[in-house]
Amino acid sequence: MAATATRAVELRGSTFFARPPWTVDLVSYRTTVGDPSAEYFFSVELDEAAGASLAGLLIRQSEGPDRAGPFSAERTRAFLGRPRSRGDAIPVEAEVSAHEREVRVVFPEPVAPGSTVTVVLKPWSNPSVAGTYLFQVTAFPDGPNPNPTPLGSARLRIYERYWR
Repeated sequence: MAATATRAVELRGSTFFARPPWTVDLVSYRTTVGDPSAEYFFSVELDEAAGASLAGLLIRQSEGPDRAGPFSAERTRAFLGRPRSRGDAIPVEAEVSAHEREVRVVFPEPVAPGSTVTVVLKPWSNPSVAGTYLFQVTAFPDGPNPNPTPLGSARLRIYERYWR
C-alpha cells in the first residue's frame, strides 16, 4: 500500500507536526565487531494525526568508543513497515558527513501520516571496538521551513567476536 502525502500544518511560515513522531527504534541483526554484513534499521512510526508527512531524517552518532560506519549514501535504502514485516521500498536520497558522523535522509515522496518507515544504513563494517553506540535522530516534516522534531536516542550494542 503506497503512502500518500498530506497537507502540512503551517504556523508563522514554518511547518510543524501536529502530533510528531516521538521515538525511533534501532535494530541490527549483526552485532559483532567488524562484521561486514551489518545493517542498521531505524524505524519511525507516524501518527495518523501527524498533520504533516515525513520529509526526512537526520541520524547522527552522538556517542561510542569508535566511529560507527562509515556509511555509504549509495547503500542507504528505506521501506514501509518494520525489519521483520517489510512493505514496499520507497525512494530515498542520502547525504553522509563522516566528519559530523551523520547521515541526512530525504524522502523525495514524503511518508504519509499513519505509516511506519524504516531507513536502512549499511556501514562498510561494524565498528572495530565493542561498546554502546548512540545515535540522535531528528524528523523533518514536509513543507516550507520545516521545524525539526528530535526523536531521542537509538542505541546499538556491538559485541566482541569471542566471549571469554
